Amino acid sequence: MEEIVIKSSMHDYTITMGEGIRSQLSKFLSKAYSSILIVTDEKVGELFLEDVLAGFDNEHIFHTSINAGEQSKDIATFYKLQTIALECGLDRNSLIVALGGGVVGDLAGFVAATFMRGVDYIQMPTTILAHDSSVGGKVAINHDYGKNLIGSFYPPTAVIYDMETLSTLPTKEVRSGYAELVKEALITDHITLANVLNADLNNLIPSKLSMDLRAGIMTKSAIVQQDEKEAGVRKYLNLGHTLGHALESYHGYGKLTHGEAVAIGTLFSLHISEDLFNTNLPYKEIYDWMKVNDYPLHAKLISDTEALIKKMKADKKTVDNNIQMVLLETTGKPVNRIISDEVLQNYLHSFSKRLVKE
Repeated sequence: MEEIVIKSSMHDYTITMGEGIRSQLSKFLSKAYSSILIVTDEKVGELFLEDVLAGFDNEHIFHTSINAGEQSKDIATFYKLQTIALECGLDRNSLIVALGGGVVGDLAGFVAATFMRGVDYIQMPTTILAHDSSVGGKVAINHDYGKNLIGSFYPPTAVIYDMETLSTLPTKEVRSGYAELVKEALITDHITLANVLNADLNNLIPSKLSMDLRAGIMTKSAIVQQDEKEAGVRKYLNLGHTLGHALESYHGYGKLTHGEAVAIGTLFSLHISEDLFNTNLPYKEIYDWMKVNDYPLHAKLISDTEALIKKMKADKKTVDNNIQMVLLETTGKPVNRIISDEVLQNYLHSFSKRLVKE
């Protein structure tokens, strides 16, 4: 079992990584709670809810399940969970537990941040992708105009990461999670990137996954401790997300996984960076790795450039109607740049052609 402490302006919290720890949740509670509400989704609940419940003997333990998928990260589900919390009698000394992937974590975290002006919550990620969303205290729901536009910075009291839960993930979810690990490696250094690109996602061994996850979490934790509320370097974690979020919104939440969309967005950022900074970046190596691991790198996904730019302008990172993107001068050296609509459209067209050629 390994522990990583994250310092936050509200309170420090610990990420605990281990095997079989989902049934020991009560041992990680920092205080006694009047009641506990476990929020999960229908798929994760079938697999792991009973294990988590088995670790308690408190009669004030409640649980509820949402539909699996990005579509649940909406205002209607948020309101429904608030109602369930009230009906269960939760008060300001209650705890909410987010058992699931990034959707459950973001949604349940935002419920915790706003229920009675804020109650404690614990993240129990069950996907690779959620290593990113469960660390750093960003919680949110989506709007039709864009992803994560309604949210807050609200750190959990703990992150309990049971590595055993990752063994049940379908390959599609493994791909999704590794896209974020590639992103984190790109803003770290060449060695970290080379290590991640050694992963064969169709034959991934647990020790390799643990090593890559730890590297991603260390990058994420180092950045969020420097810049908790995204005033500076934390923006670099958005590499690939400007186009990625636009693709998710344009094609309908759930059609592309978050990681699949970010994978395309990451390649797009590298495509722009190579031209803008007149430099060679590992575009080809990452493209080849993504192709071998069956990422959907289809030019048709970005064919409607005007609509995608409109979606990108609705992104929360846009300032004064100007699109800001995270680019790379070199591996490990990210920068923020404003890209005009006209230039962006040209880059989308050239990127589309490059995808076809590759």
